[in-house]
Amino acid sequence: MMDPDSSGLPRPLYNALEREAQGLIARYDFSEQARASLLHQSENTMFLVRDPARPEPAVLRVHSQNLAYHTAPSIASELMWMQALRHDADVIAPEPIPAKDGTLVQLLTAPDLDKPRHAVMFTFLTGSEPPPDTLVEGFERLGEITARMHRHARAWTVPRIFSRHAWDFDASLGAHPLWGRWQEGMGVDGDALKLLSRLAGVLKRRLDRIGTAREVFGLIHADMRLANILVENDTSKVIDFDDCGFSWYIYDLATALSFLEEEPIVPPLIASWLKGYRKVMPLQREIVDEIPTFVMFRRMLELAWLGTRQHLEFAQSLGAGFAAGTCRLAQDYLRRFG
Repeated sequence: MMDPDSSGLPRPLYNALEREAQGLIARYDFSEQARASLLHQSENTMFLVRDPARPEPAVLRVHSQNLAYHTAPSIASELMWMQALRHDADVIAPEPIPAKDGTLVQLLTAPDLDKPRHAVMFTFLTGSEPPPDTLVEGFERLGEITARMHRHARAWTVPRIFSRHAWDFDASLGAHPLWGRWQEGMGVDGDALKLLSRLAGVLKRRLDRIGTAREVFGLIHADMRLANILVENDTSKVIDFDDCGFSWYIYDLATALSFLEEEPIVPPLIASWLKGYRKVMPLQREIVDEIPTFVMFRRMLELAWLGTRQHLEFAQSLGAGFAAGTCRLAQDYLRRFG
C-alpha cells in the first residue's frame, strides 16, 4: 500500500479523490464499514477497498485523464474485451463489479476535484510481478499469454458499439498524438530534433509498408509489460487494460521492452518472448524482421509521454538523458533500416 504523500498528487487533490472514492463505495453492494485506501498511483489512481462483510478486497480505479480521452463508452469497451478474454480465452483478468444499478462506469464530480473523472470497480487479483532475476523466463511467459490474447482478438467479433483508440502512426507520432508531441520531449532540440525527425519519417514508411491487414493489426493490450502480469504458482494473470486499443500485434512486444531499449539483455528478452509466443501462434518472418521498427516506434512514444509528464518524479529522473539515449538507438536503427 502506498503512502498518500508518495502518490505524486497534491495533497488537496488526493484528499478530494480519497473522499470521493469513499463516497463512491455507497453505489455498490458493500457494507457501511467498507473503506478505500491508496493502492497505486500512476496514470490513474487505484484504491484498495476492504469490507469486513466481504472475503476479498476490491480495486477502485479512478481515471486521471480528461473525459474526452477515455469516454464512458470507451471504458465500457475495455471492459467488454476483458470479460470476453475471461470467458472465451481462459485469460485471467480483473472482473468489473457493477454498481447497485447495474452500471459499470461511474462519474465523479466535486467542486474540489480538478476535473470530472470516470471510475470503475474491479475484483482484486492475487499474485505478484515476476522478480527481476527471472526476467528472461518471465518474457517467455509473457509471450505465451500475449499470443493467447492475440488469438482471441483475431477471432472475436468486435461489438458494433465497441470504441477504443488506434495506436497507429498518426495517433502516436503523427498529427494527432494521444500522448503529446515527441518533438516536445525533454532534450529534443537542435541535432536531436533533426535526427529524430528523420527517424520518424523512416518509421512511417516502414509501417505503411506493413499495413493494417487483419492478420497483423487488431485489438491488443498495448502495455504488456511484466509489471502488468501477476504470477501465482504456475498461473499468469493480466491487469491494466487502460491502454488497450487497435494496433500492430507485434507492438505488444515493444511495449514489454518499455524503458529497457538500451539494455544489453534486450536480445535475450526478445528471443524468450518469441519462444513463448510461438507455443501458441506462428509469427510471419517479415514481422519478426520488423521488431526493431516497433521498438523504436514505442521508444518515440515514450519520449512523447515523458514530455507531457515532466512534473513526475519518474520523468525527472530520466530527464534529457532519455532523448540522448533515443538518439543513440535512432542512429543504430537508421544505419540498418534508414
